[in-house]
Amino acid sequence: MPELVVENIKKSFHGTTVLEDIDFTVADGEFFTLLGPSGCGKSTTLSCVAGLETPDSGTIRVGDQVFFDGTPRHTVPPEGRNLGLVFQSYALWPHMTIADNLALPLKLRKVPKAEQRRLIDDALTKVDMVHLRDRYPHQLSGGQQQRVALARGIVYSPGVLLLDEPLSNLDAKMRNQARLWLKGLQREVGITTVYVTHDQVEAMSLSDRIAVFMHGRLQQVGTPTEIYETPATPEVAGFIGRCNLLEGRVDSAEEGSVQVQLGTTGQRLKVTGTGSAGTSATVGLRSERITLTDRVDAPHDGGVNVLRARIEQCSYTGARFEYELSLGDLRVHAESPIQHTGREINLLIRPDDCLLYPETV
Repeated sequence: MPELVVENIKKSFHGTTVLEDIDFTVADGEFFTLLGPSGCGKSTTLSCVAGLETPDSGTIRVGDQVFFDGTPRHTVPPEGRNLGLVFQSYALWPHMTIADNLALPLKLRKVPKAEQRRLIDDALTKVDMVHLRDRYPHQLSGGQQQRVALARGIVYSPGVLLLDEPLSNLDAKMRNQARLWLKGLQREVGITTVYVTHDQVEAMSLSDRIAVFMHGRLQQVGTPTEIYETPATPEVAGFIGRCNLLEGRVDSAEEGSVQVQLGTTGQRLKVTGTGSAGTSATVGLRSERITLTDRVDAPHDGGVNVLRARIEQCSYTGARFEYELSLGDLRVHAESPIQHTGREINLLIRPDDCLLYPETV
């Protein structure tokens, strides 16, 4: 399977820019996810790759075939791109059997009838649906219809498979199951895949790499571990997982770390990183990396920060307790396996667990 290259894509609608300098490469056989909130440009990017939207400028190619080139103006129509596309709505023909739904793209490509049956059964076998080939879409569950849509997307061996939030119509339990077999299917087929979602769990569990979109721009491209552990911007940190973003000012700096005064709390936080004294900074702090303790005399062992906070709310979620805490004018979310019943509590925070974003000029 070929790689997909998207270079400097720009797109606007009625004078409003929705994509600005989108640039990434999807390697041969890679599962690559476009992740971001609604309206960030991820689905528009996928539509540009599919040929459903035409960029204003830039280049899109798969292997040696150029799908779009803004200079000189060159565009290959969707039907000439040999891409598999699976929509959120499944888009199955209700009056056709499952086998006939898969046969349609093969007929359009003038595949011989004898070969059609082999390809259809092979695709349905891959999604464990061959025994239902003669049923109609309304006779299937949502999860089964989604599998059929995927089978139709791979039945003609496309160069790249494009998936636009294909699991969003499934309930939570079915989604968890679907993620497992979708990743297994992609590995078995070995197809280069571009997946669009706003669901962080889907992105983290399915992807080889993730491209995080915000406001029509690419904020960061990296592996799930890189995106989670070293988010490039506060926006990425705030979107991925549960991350507190605390505003403050750098009081002092030494080699490899800084002291940040948090808001107007009067409390300071030692953070690994570099910055200049007197400048503003944002500290990212993931809720699961805060240790809560009822001990008033919590020791400052090994340079661990100790902050005093007030418990505003505690919620039981089954696996843990979730806390909403206040540190003066700042609000912090934290998690613990233990229920703490007091009004005040100490937060133990390691400097290495903090993400530092100094003010940029």
